[in-house]
Order: sequence, then structure tokens, then C-alpha cells
Amino acid sequence: MNWIIFKKNEKINALDIKTLDIRQIKEDVKKFNFRPVGFFGKQEFENVRLYVVLADDKKGEFYVTSALFSKEDKTYPCFSDELPQFHLFEREFYEQFNIEPVNHPWLKPVRINQENYEFFKMQGENIHEVSVGPIHAGVIEPGHFRFMCQGEKVYELEIMLGFQHRGIENMMLKNPSNRLAESISGDSAVAHNMAYSEVLETLSDTKIPEKAEIIRRVALEAERIAIHIGDMGAIAGDMAYLPGASIFGVTRTLIINTMLEITGSRFSRGLINTGGVNYDITNEQISKFIKTLNEVETTVRRTTDVMLKTSSCISRMEKTGVVSQETIASLGAVGMAARASGVNLDSRFDFCDILYKKYKKQEFNGQGDVYSRFKLRYKEILYSIKILKDLLEKLKNNNDILSVKPERLSSNSFALSITEGWRGEVIHIAITGKDGELIRYKIKDPSFNNWYVLSMAVRNNGISDFPLCNKSFNLSYSGFDL
Repeated sequence: MNWIIFKKNEKINALDIKTLDIRQIKEDVKKFNFRPVGFFGKQEFENVRLYVVLADDKKGEFYVTSALFSKEDKTYPCFSDELPQFHLFEREFYEQFNIEPVNHPWLKPVRINQENYEFFKMQGENIHEVSVGPIHAGVIEPGHFRFMCQGEKVYELEIMLGFQHRGIENMMLKNPSNRLAESISGDSAVAHNMAYSEVLETLSDTKIPEKAEIIRRVALEAERIAIHIGDMGAIAGDMAYLPGASIFGVTRTLIINTMLEITGSRFSRGLINTGGVNYDITNEQISKFIKTLNEVETTVRRTTDVMLKTSSCISRMEKTGVVSQETIASLGAVGMAARASGVNLDSRFDFCDILYKKYKKQEFNGQGDVYSRFKLRYKEILYSIKILKDLLEKLKNNNDILSVKPERLSSNSFALSITEGWRGEVIHIAITGKDGELIRYKIKDPSFNNWYVLSMAVRNNGISDFPLCNKSFNLSYSGFDL
């Protein structure tokens, strides 16, 4: 077998990863029909090693292999012409190592060369461009949106990011820390910190206490509930449905303020450390949390029920920003954006998180419009509340320790962790050298997969629908820019 098959949080010997011809890798990928979750390079003296990692969602397994490019190798046959899911991975690899995927259909910068960026152009009667950003009127992060319109109708949206490229992956090699992991994407602090901790715990053979495992998932589900509620309020606000915007905004605060009482941070920063967690949850806090969850559930049910019986809300959301199931699968969308179109990926269940074993993965047969993304959030809030209550009950009278001290990282090792954040799968991959030092750290936020899907959602909609479409995805600029 030319590929190593492994599970999440399973350490493998990096030296055992085979080196294949890049053409063979492409043929294998076509034969397997698995999703790419990693396609990244690592400098090896004057050579570049390309790692390709695929996910078999049905079996909960990953496949990894590699190709080696010498300094004379400046091109390879691109994957994206036949496998569109690779299009952004290949653009990133080209940007970082200047090895060109020949015949790539859209070989543009990912995070650099902003001044020389060549936008897509359209010609024709009444065609005009509308430019938004990168500096926005609100408090959101920088990104440039270029609309190609005829009248009010959008024919093409091109999104240019990379305005705050921070070099997070290189910083992880020099000074890895939980605080840095929490800062990858601020509204997914728990998801990224958990993925970071798990990949280092795997490389150091660290088994953390069960109590810490439960508390991590308490925070993960609380993060999912809080952000989903906030997004439902933001969608309501973009439709000028002010009661929903106000009520959901207040209700979200109940969740994040509960995490503030437990961790000292509304976004659970400082909770997770490598080896466990830093804060306990007392029986008194558990009882108060469950009471709050009951209140939140009642409010969310009542407010959503009223919204979904309001014709003006339905008419604004239904058939707006539609992305077909075929497009979602072709472009490799993940998480909530994929599930809303009927592609039901959820790494909590697909990759066998033991604390979710008793629950069934929810199937959602949405139409891929704003309404589906709104309704999916609602369903996920209710399911996460149920899961969170069960987790809190498991914590009662649990006197286990909270944390253990990790040992040094194993030498010449490769590991992958995957966490289902509220946007979708968060993936961290780490490789160590002969002395156990980190020599490559790769991060994939779900927004990496999903920004291009937003541009598909806007096509053939009115330009005034863009804020609503955008909010229904609520993607991360910082999670993409890294």
C-alpha cells in the first residue's frame, strides 16, 4: 500500500510515509474518491516534500502519502482540472513554494501579492463592478469583495483575502502555545485550542483525564450554541426583523456569560491546556448552567417559531443564496455550509469521538439557501443543548484530576487532530524532527473550504442580498488568513 491509513489522534512514523510520483498520487486520489484535508509542502534542504492527506468519512480514517520535488521541478500536472476540491490547496502550495500546477483553472494568490491581484472581468451592455472593502464600515475584519453586476443582479463575486496574514503556522514552530492556538480564529477559540492540544498530546503519548475530556466538550458545545444563536440574530437583523435580532442577541449573552463565570473569559480562552484543562466546573455551576440552558432553549424555540411563521422572514430567506448539493460536494465545502445543502459531514460522528458515541449524527436535507442555513443552526442549537446537559450531568461529583504534564514530543512523527467547530472541521497536523522538535505545523479552518462557496451562493441574486447571504455563512477572515 502506497498510502498510510491512520485514525485521528494516532501517531505515525513520518519516515514511513511513502514518496510517490505526483501523477500516481493523482490517479490514486481519483480512484479513492476521498476528500482532501491536507495538501501542503515542507522544505527539505533544496527539495520540497508535498504531503497529501485524504479523509474517508465513511470509515473515519485518513490516508497520507507524499511526493518530492527537486529544485529543478517547477511544475506538475494539476489536480484541480479534474478534482475541483483541490483548487485552493494547490493555489496555496504554489504561493508558498512556486511549484506550478499546470492548467490550474484559477491560479491566483491566496494571501499575498495584493497590489498585483488581477480581478475577473466581465464585458457587456450595462455590466458594472461594485467594490466593497477591504476596510469596512463596521468592526469586521478586512476582505475585498468585487461584484460583477448587470443592474442589480450579481453574475460573479470574487473575494480577495490575505490582508492580515499573520504567519501563524511558522509561529507555531518557534513558540507553540495554547494562547496562540486560541487566537487563530477568535470565535472558534475552543475548537482550535482543542485541536492544537490533541495533536501535541498525540505526539507526546499523553492520556488526559476523562474529566478534562468532558469539560473540553462542554466548552465546545457552548461555543457552538452561542455563535449559532448570535448568527440567527444577525440574520434577523439583516432582514430588518428587529425582535429576532434583539432577543437572540440577549440570549447568546446568557451562554457566553456562563462560560465567563467558569473560565474568566466569555469565549473560554484559557480553559484548555495541553494535558487537560485549567478550570473545574463545580456542582453549583453545573446546576446553574442547566437552568440557563433550559431558559435558552425555551427562548430560542419561541423566537424561532414566531420568525418561521412570519411571511416577510420566509420570503427573504427561501431561495436566497442557494448552493446546490453538487456544487458543495464538488468544491469540498465542510461543516454547517455543507450540511445545509444535504452533504452531512460532521467530524464528531464521522471520526468517532467517544464522548459522542451515544448520539446519532443528524441528517439535514436542506435546499442550500439562507433559510436552510438558518433552520440548521436552530436544529444544531437544540441538539447541542441536549448533548451539553448530558455532559454536565456526567461531570457531577466527578473528582478526577483536571490535567497531567505532557512529556516531550516523539521524534520523526506525524499526527492529525480534527475537531468539529461550529463552522465545521478544524484540522491541525504536526510533524516532528529527529529531536522531537516541530518542523511543520499545518492548520485548516473550515473557512478555507467555504469562502469560495459563498461566491457561488451570491450568483444570480440581487446585490442587496449579499449581506444576508454573507451572514448566513459567517466565515472567518483570520481563520483563512492565518
